[in-house]
Amino acid sequence: MCPQTAKDTPVKLTDATLRNLTKPGKHADGGGLYLELTPAGGKYWRMKYRYGGKEKRLAFGVYPGVTLKQARDQANKARKLLADGSDPGELRRSEKAQVAHEAVNTLESVARDWLKHQGARWSPVTTKRILASLEADIFKPLGSRPLVSVKPGEIQAVVKKIEARGASEQAGRVLQRVKSVYRWAVVHERIETNPMLDLVPSEVLKPRTVQHRPAMTDKELPEFLTKLDAYEGDPTTLHGLRLLILTATRPGETRGAHWAEFDLDAALWIIPAERMKMKIEHRVPLSTQAVEVLRTMHRLSGGGVLVFPSPFYPSKPLSENTFNSALARMGYKATATAHGFRALFSTVANECGWNPDVIERQLAHVEGNQVRAAYHRSTYLADRERLMQWWADYLDGRKAGNVVKMPKRAA
Repeated sequence: MCPQTAKDTPVKLTDATLRNLTKPGKHADGGGLYLELTPAGGKYWRMKYRYGGKEKRLAFGVYPGVTLKQARDQANKARKLLADGSDPGELRRSEKAQVAHEAVNTLESVARDWLKHQGARWSPVTTKRILASLEADIFKPLGSRPLVSVKPGEIQAVVKKIEARGASEQAGRVLQRVKSVYRWAVVHERIETNPMLDLVPSEVLKPRTVQHRPAMTDKELPEFLTKLDAYEGDPTTLHGLRLLILTATRPGETRGAHWAEFDLDAALWIIPAERMKMKIEHRVPLSTQAVEVLRTMHRLSGGGVLVFPSPFYPSKPLSENTFNSALARMGYKATATAHGFRALFSTVANECGWNPDVIERQLAHVEGNQVRAAYHRSTYLADRERLMQWWADYLDGRKAGNVVKMPKRAA
């Protein structure tokens, strides 16, 4: 074989050569790299290579924005990929597609899509509250970042900051919401893997003591019921509190009651699913005392939709703080809450031997054991009718100052 002559040896480009190029065409640097000078004067870096038996091209940018050294570096990287069996052009297209994907799949954009998807399961108020928490604590510091670029430590730092301002419960909720966003993103192929899987609330946040709402004790009932009878505030509030106590419902369920939900002749209150915490219709048996309260209230508000309308805005129910404000005026601030009457009812009924399942169903609590719940769907309506009449009679006895010793019994 004859030795290669100087004529056959490719001449490598230099910066001086590149600055003085005037002839349009392809000017080789070796190894497939060349600079293409167009008739209009544009200088474009290209690399010719073969992959899978086909000739292909790579573009490295425009000279002098991309220097000779930078073009050679890019060409060397491409050659290494070819040596490893990869197509540098295909990898570049994949990288560009990934960058474009990440640009539109930011934490905020994906979280808003998640919220839109989940929103049908929640009330508008719940959706609004969740969005507000994400806007305040997640979107501001991290929302504009690609979902895939956010590290678990960054989310951890955000929720710890929420915890540090004394909102540990909110911190836990925000963490769970972020984890839900990432889980949804994996399912819908917005991200390949979930980096937040190992963020367990109990391992991120400090243990917190659950503070139950203050509840009145049975011992306090006689004095309280006497004060309630003597209450000189708004009669709508008075009767609302009475019905709340007699039915052991949640304050919001009582305040928002509609006349259309009641059948006073049948002594039954049917609360629709959309007004219940667990979104399941709840049937509440009414004692004779509860029916009497409602008939009295009907003379005051029976011409409208709401049983307990606000005295200031008749088209709206009593405000959220109305019952607790009334209790405070009666001397029970920080010692009793409207919601606490449910705990009192449960405690007394359990101590007097009523079937716990009947009590829990009256409180509209959902069975936590899913297997048991599937086979245990009884509403215990007849048993609850007896329970609620017993409870109303019990309250009358305590109001009279009697020390009521009910015999142990099972419904």
